[in-house]
Amino acid sequence: MRDSNPLQLARAAPHNLEAEQALLGAILINNEAHDRVSGFLEPYQFFDPLHQLIYETAAKLIAAGKQVTPITLKTFFESAEPIGSGLSAPAYLGQLATNATTIINVRDYGQTIRDLWTRRQMILIGEDMVNAAYDSPVDFPPKEQIEEAETRLFALAERGQGDKAEVDHPTLLSGAMRVVGDAYRNRGAPVGLSTGLTDLDRRIGGLRRGHLIIVGGRPSMGKTSLGTNLLDAQTVPKMFFSMEMTGEEVGLRELASETGLASGQLIRGELDEEQWRRLIAAEAKLSRRPLIVDQSSGLTIAQLSARARRAKRQHGIELIVVDYLQLMQGSKRNNRVEEVTEITVGLKALAKELSIPVVALSQLSRKVEERQDKRPQLADLRESGSIEQDADEVLLVFREEYYLERAKPETGTPEYKTWATKLAACKGLAEIIIAKNRHGQVGIIEVQFDGPTTRFSNPAGNI
Repeated sequence: MRDSNPLQLARAAPHNLEAEQALLGAILINNEAHDRVSGFLEPYQFFDPLHQLIYETAAKLIAAGKQVTPITLKTFFESAEPIGSGLSAPAYLGQLATNATTIINVRDYGQTIRDLWTRRQMILIGEDMVNAAYDSPVDFPPKEQIEEAETRLFALAERGQGDKAEVDHPTLLSGAMRVVGDAYRNRGAPVGLSTGLTDLDRRIGGLRRGHLIIVGGRPSMGKTSLGTNLLDAQTVPKMFFSMEMTGEEVGLRELASETGLASGQLIRGELDEEQWRRLIAAEAKLSRRPLIVDQSSGLTIAQLSARARRAKRQHGIELIVVDYLQLMQGSKRNNRVEEVTEITVGLKALAKELSIPVVALSQLSRKVEERQDKRPQLADLRESGSIEQDADEVLLVFREEYYLERAKPETGTPEYKTWATKLAACKGLAEIIIAKNRHGQVGIIEVQFDGPTTRFSNPAGNI
């Protein structure tokens, strides 16, 4: 015991030695019992140190294709300390096998052992929280303590669930047939959440569960606008990590997109009575859409994941948008490539873990500006190796109108007429380049883009 508190002395850590003995005895009389618990039960989850060692040694011998009995285990425990009352460890092995009756309940025994280990870990986490609250360092604020505790508790809840990750072949095929069946019954509709853009839905199948979707673009191309448009297209609960914009700026973009009024006009308050009524109606409509905005800057992947898990538990979020990837932090601050790899791997793992689509916006390299053709390519993603590898879909936003407006020749020159013709042809248009598509073809989707309202929409006549 750590101290002499009478309450602590009276309360032993949760454990069940009889369940541990019954499970080990079952393994000793029939090694197939180990197969029933090996997928979720680890040696460290036993309470008794000797039981931990017996289970671990038995598991290693079984993995090596050897038979495990009290006789084969005896040589590994001859030097072990006596258990008490003159009972040696080898004799204890024989006692375990003798007292074992059946392997029918072995999985229940294993579940009991794991559940009790989980309760012991909860106690340790609680004690650490209490100690940290009493003696917290100056550089460890309460907010970070809460997030660390949430992360540890969630990791504890997920640990030992490896048996759920294993899927037999019939179950796997049944799940695949269910996906195909849903697609067959809803032909023409996206498999995942709709992006609000018909051609994009048709090409990538919408925003799919478990997928990491990267939206890349140079500044002013509209990647953030596309990200907020994807949020606006959903009526399901969603979460927006806005590390660049404030919550008010996010709200202004939403109101501009919904009302069709320019965001600059809203900021200046230049509204007539009809526009003001339209704005009030838009606020009422948007406020009914479940959206959580986290405007923290410089989040780590661990912090973002902890907050996303909490939002999933409390609000059932079905979509996450992160703006933007390069503003996040990793643990390996001295190597940006490794840091971004850690972030993208974490985002992909989060999408699979929560079974929701995660959309991460990403800046593109300045190399785009150096080329005559400004259309971005997959290689233009910063630290592209990890981002490209971990993403299921990569969408690159390009607006030729932006570059032409900044290359205006002198009025009246021969070049001006050619320039004006090109500008008219691409006015209000944008391209979404599908640079990677894990379950389909790559290509270019043409959409309309309204700069003042930061809104992407289907081309005229394409609904």
